[in-house]
Amino acid sequence: MTRLVSISLACSAMAVATACAQEGESAAQENAPTAPEWTMEDVDASPDEWRKVDPENMLVFETTKGRIIIEMLPAVAPAHVEQFRTIAKSGKFDGTSFHRVIDDFMAQGGDIYALNGEGSGLPNLEGEFTFRRDPQEMKINPAGTEGDATAGLYKGFPIATQSAYLAEMTKDASVDSWIPHCPGIVSTARTNDPNSANSQFFLMRYQADHLDKQYTAWGRIIDGFEVVRSIKTGPEPSGTPIEDPDMLKEAYMATELAEDERPVAYVQRTDTQVWSDKLAAAAQLKSDICDVPRVPAVIEE
Repeated sequence: MTRLVSISLACSAMAVATACAQEGESAAQENAPTAPEWTMEDVDASPDEWRKVDPENMLVFETTKGRIIIEMLPAVAPAHVEQFRTIAKSGKFDGTSFHRVIDDFMAQGGDIYALNGEGSGLPNLEGEFTFRRDPQEMKINPAGTEGDATAGLYKGFPIATQSAYLAEMTKDASVDSWIPHCPGIVSTARTNDPNSANSQFFLMRYQADHLDKQYTAWGRIIDGFEVVRSIKTGPEPSGTPIEDPDMLKEAYMATELAEDERPVAYVQRTDTQVWSDKLAAAAQLKSDICDVPRVPAVIEE
């Protein structure tokens, strides 16, 4: 069975100059956007400004550095979301390591084969690098003029997209869209074969736009981003091997816990005037969507 080295990820001999240079560019992002602190008092005071996360799409990682909570977005990569949901429920992620971690880039884990010599037992996935979005059915809060904007927010997720006006020229009235690899995004590792993703994932510590439309992003960290930034890194430039790496002790879906025991997550709605103003300001400054402050979430235990 082929081991995933992932993401052109390895700064391979042929790609070392290009890939490592691109990773180095992200090192300049010392001030990656952070989410402000909010509490349940804020949610209770303005309930219409918050969205409750569906527990069916809430993936929890218990790591040696702390807890990470991920919201999955099936609309953008349904096959990947279903596969990672299935693996989490199977318990096969438990005991895997964060085996490749680059400080100014990402933390990679989910190598089940290294743990059991068999892998996930599930087939590899075809790439879902982009998805077709009907602008009338799946509305984003755009960064700029609605018809022309090439980025925006949807349910707190950064979205990059073809301009909505192009939908009028297509048979399915839709445009290509994708999740950019901003800080806090969860994506899928693979080999050089674009359809080889299986169980390995990576958590973005900083932005890496050279991965956009090349790797399938399907989730966003809504709690524990500081945990991701604290995961033990590997030697430069490859981020591997790591001596005594941090571990993913347990992965599970929120629905696996009894209703009175599971965490409940609320994400600030982004289809509001407040966020429209932030996005308008970003468009005025020609800012990257990844430079817009991360959308906050509150976890009720």
